[in-house]
Amino acid sequence: MSLKTVNTALTTTLVIFVLWFGTRFMVAPDTIAPTFGLPSWPSGDGDGFLRLKGIRDVAGGLVVAVLLLTGQRRALGWVMLTETFIPVGDMTDVLAHHGSTAIAFGVHGLTAVAVAVTGLLILRETRAATAAPAPAPMSTPAPAAR
Repeated sequence: MSLKTVNTALTTTLVIFVLWFGTRFMVAPDTIAPTFGLPSWPSGDGDGFLRLKGIRDVAGGLVVAVLLLTGQRRALGWVMLTETFIPVGDMTDVLAHHGSTAIAFGVHGLTAVAVAVTGLLILRETRAATAAPAPAPMSTPAPAAR
């Protein structure tokens, strides 16, 4: 199995997970919020913030999906590395608010590692493709006709 195939499978799995999770936050924030790891979550009008989290997740997942589907592999790798900040931020937020350490590290931390590793693997896969091509052999010009 090629590195490209493995990377595509990992990226597709992450996209599906993020789209599912984000959609759940948009559609039913009160049922998914307890799985985020915070000790309490907003209720009433405060659930709008949970929906914002869902919108952010779906948008991030769609960016990755578009790059994957259009074959922009190098950009995909860099975006994956950049999007690692999302689960790291979530983990930090859960820890800062005295939420579940197990969820902070086990869900958000592992997600950050998975996204970062996938991004690095994609960059490794594309490194050879973006290397400068070998220069063409020099040929001697034909003598000019007089």
